[in-house]
Amino acid sequence: MSLDAKLKPYAVMKDSGLPWLGAVPEHWDIARGKRLLKTVDERSKTGEQELLTVSSARGVIPRRHAAVTMFKAESYVGYKLCWPGDLVINSLWAWAGGLGVSKYHGIVSSAYGVYRPRDPSSTLPAYIDKLVRSSSFHWELKVRSKGIWTSRLQLTDEAFLDAPFPSPPASEQAAIVRFIDYVDRRIRRYIRAKRKLIKLLEEQRQAIIHQAVTGQIDVRTGKPYPAYKPSGIEWLGDVPEHWDVHRAKTMFAQSSLPVQSSDEMVTCFRDGQVTLRRNRRMDGYTEAIMELGYQGIRQGQLVLHSMDAFAGAVGVSDSDGKCSPEYVICDPKTNGIYVPYYGLLIRSLALWGLFVMLCPSVRERAPRIRFTLFGRVVLPKPPEREQAAIATHLAVIGRETDTAIARASCEIELLNEYRSRLIADVVTGKLDVREAAASLPDEPEDPESNDGLDEMLEIEMDQVTDQDDHDQEHDDD
Repeated sequence: MSLDAKLKPYAVMKDSGLPWLGAVPEHWDIARGKRLLKTVDERSKTGEQELLTVSSARGVIPRRHAAVTMFKAESYVGYKLCWPGDLVINSLWAWAGGLGVSKYHGIVSSAYGVYRPRDPSSTLPAYIDKLVRSSSFHWELKVRSKGIWTSRLQLTDEAFLDAPFPSPPASEQAAIVRFIDYVDRRIRRYIRAKRKLIKLLEEQRQAIIHQAVTGQIDVRTGKPYPAYKPSGIEWLGDVPEHWDVHRAKTMFAQSSLPVQSSDEMVTCFRDGQVTLRRNRRMDGYTEAIMELGYQGIRQGQLVLHSMDAFAGAVGVSDSDGKCSPEYVICDPKTNGIYVPYYGLLIRSLALWGLFVMLCPSVRERAPRIRFTLFGRVVLPKPPEREQAAIATHLAVIGRETDTAIARASCEIELLNEYRSRLIADVVTGKLDVREAAASLPDEPEDPESNDGLDEMLEIEMDQVTDQDDHDQEHDDD
């Protein structure tokens, strides 16, 4: 039986009068934030303390541990000081989870709000952290943040401290924190195991692809080919004896199609898919003011993203449309070319470091690929029927792997939803955890508790947090 199955509602409840909170245990208080917390505005005179930031995934963390650092101020003198137990809120991103109770002594941007319990013995910082970061309290943060655009909603001190807080007795707050920490550790372990499985599946798929497209394994038998010969290329090594090797420029020609008025935008993604942008997502792109040099792209063409090919942005277009001039688009120049095979081959070689090795970078780890460079690359050329057999076999492997990854991803999503719902129910008094918490064993902190389970979300939050810090500091000057 799962731990939450043993939990029961409180015996006696009362109406809180709040739509997002509903009924709460009869002995709980509902207090305005200003009764529980006070604003702290102490400034650093040296700027030499640990610089902290807010991650939506991990709360308050040292800036050096954040995934992204976009801006660095010349001086941190005048930044706000905070201590362990202080609640820190990025006022411009509270509605998106940019808040948490700090475990560190350090400094934060002047754009942040810092709050401290008036009486830490009756208002436990750890409970406040669970409450304000819960999905239930998110409603209060969003409606109290004001602004014209969503990306500029600001939560003022007055608005936050006027928010209502459910306030159980201190002993019960401690029980809630103990229970949530215990359950959260276990859920994170399950999620970590699923993430590791996904990573292993992806690595296994890429290893199979590389072995197949470079001739290390005959997909028809699952074994190496009977005989091999030197390719003459150090990074390629030996190839099956009946395969040829040619420079890419003898097999492919660069395409230069005009853009049609009806063409939609096609994007080459790092996972190898080349498709209409709307098939994946429409946000997060920088739109060109003028589409100078844009080119037409047609289904079945080989595509290399000139600046992202090194990271896997190589594939075969599944759509007609238009694309950036940064794309290298290729058509077969001779007979005996099965384009899907070469999409798999070139992408695999790119992920194994081919383009990083062959050309200089215009930015860190980002060599720019032009057709003149690509044309000099020596590629294996199996018989066309064999190319098709390899691509077909790998498509089956890919679908099977995608199914397994999708299943694991769905389980992760369900676990996250379960965690979010359970935390919300506990901090708002829908489930009584006092008895369960009392029976839990003492456990050390999980050393992998902050291992990047929500890495993408954390990166996005750190980017917008750093941007807002910079904007706020610039506005203050």
